Amino acid sequence: MFDRLYDVSERSQVNFIGYVSETARYDFAIVYTDSFFGKPLVICMQTGKSALLCEHDLENKEYLQHVFNISGPTETEELSLFLRQRLPAVTSHEQY
Repeated sequence: MFDRLYDVSERSQVNFIGYVSETARYDFAIVYTDSFFGKPLVICMQTGKSALLCEHDLENKEYLQHVFNISGPTETEELSLFLRQRLPAVTSHEQY
């Protein structure tokens, strides 16, 4: 009835990090994996929203603001700077 695209098990490194800005608290889980072209899965623990991100993706502030439901540009810039310290630079690959 369906075509399985993948079914992979692996041991992954998970980093739980949190910080407080002037207006909000953020708690994230970052799952480092060999899957998804090397991009870690970043999960907001408060909302459950997640995204595959690398250092390059942090330049797209509108996307960060949308995916993590951040209220303004200052908060978005702070999150970008915070995650930049944790996320790897990944060379762009064609996904599909």
